[in-house]
Amino acid sequence: MQFLPDPFRTILAFVVVLGVLVFFHELGHYAAARWRGIYVEKFSIGFGRRIAAWTDRRGTEWQIGWLPLGGYVKLYGQEGPGDVTDSVDAPAGHDPRGPRFHDKPVLDRAIVVAAGPAANFVLAAVLFAALFMAVGRPVGTTTVASVVAGGAAERAGVLAGDRILSLDDVPVTRFEQVQAHVQPRANQPIQLRLMRDGREVTLSATPLPRPGAAEGAAPVGLLGIGGGAPTYERTDPFSAVWGGIAYTGEVTVQTLGGIWQMIAGERGTEELGGPLRIAQLSGQVASLGLSSLVTFMAILSVNLALINLFPIPVLDGGHLVFYALEAIRGRPLPPRAVEYGFRAGLAVLATLFIFATWNDLSNFGLFRWVHGLFG
Repeated sequence: MQFLPDPFRTILAFVVVLGVLVFFHELGHYAAARWRGIYVEKFSIGFGRRIAAWTDRRGTEWQIGWLPLGGYVKLYGQEGPGDVTDSVDAPAGHDPRGPRFHDKPVLDRAIVVAAGPAANFVLAAVLFAALFMAVGRPVGTTTVASVVAGGAAERAGVLAGDRILSLDDVPVTRFEQVQAHVQPRANQPIQLRLMRDGREVTLSATPLPRPGAAEGAAPVGLLGIGGGAPTYERTDPFSAVWGGIAYTGEVTVQTLGGIWQMIAGERGTEELGGPLRIAQLSGQVASLGLSSLVTFMAILSVNLALINLFPIPVLDGGHLVFYALEAIRGRPLPPRAVEYGFRAGLAVLATLFIFATWNDLSNFGLFRWVHGLFG
């Protein structure tokens, strides 16, 4: 996409990235519904007026909407046991389309709902595995590429070219592990075991504090070193598949860790972004090449899966919570409780969307421009 002007590249990359992720998410719901014997009425990618539509031999209507900000799969009877407004007059139990969604056992419904996020995890693992076979798996390095003047590392005697073997006797093989060990240890001495010119060197460094992102948050420790670029090693198909699964797990853990740091106030919430940020990043990574775009798509697929698993009504995770309570109670929740839950969930999602959009606009400099215009 390098030959396209920036605005067109950004729009095209955003549509491709979001379209692929949403398609596989909804495909998970669709495949699970077919497996559990639930009739699928409609499969839509995008919202609003449809651009194209067709009906397959099973009677499912497939359509593409003009607004590529999501999608949905409509299952027969998904609106609720008493809310179905179809034209089938067959007696209960003789419906040619089979049982309605809410007439299925709670386990079947939970499988269908959970299949969407599961499909995104699978997609991420497949994309990572494909990258490991085609480009190679990134092999992390702890070799110091640069040392900040006046920083803790320089004071301790660390030199560019040193390779960090362990921190406080904890072996490290990737620069991310070094960061994870150092950041929560501001003003605390750390023992570094280094490899320098073929011999081991042991030094002690005290990370300098940097104020936390949020007011009142604990300071972040800094050594003042820069890591080198990772190298890539091609792997055989079996190792690539296993590596894709393992790397998907690592990204999941890192993402959940970042969310927890935001909740605990150790990390700023300005990193939260919405569709505008995704569009911007899509255009940026697309300019770097196909491998960068695929990597971004895989990471975003993990994020989409985790977001949908949050226990917020309206999202898949909220539905799973309702089904778990139904399984415990032995009967569905009262309709009014479900209604209030969905209202609260919509309010939470609307708040998060507004907050993320505010962050996006702030990141783009819109408010600084308006302030300068009227200031």
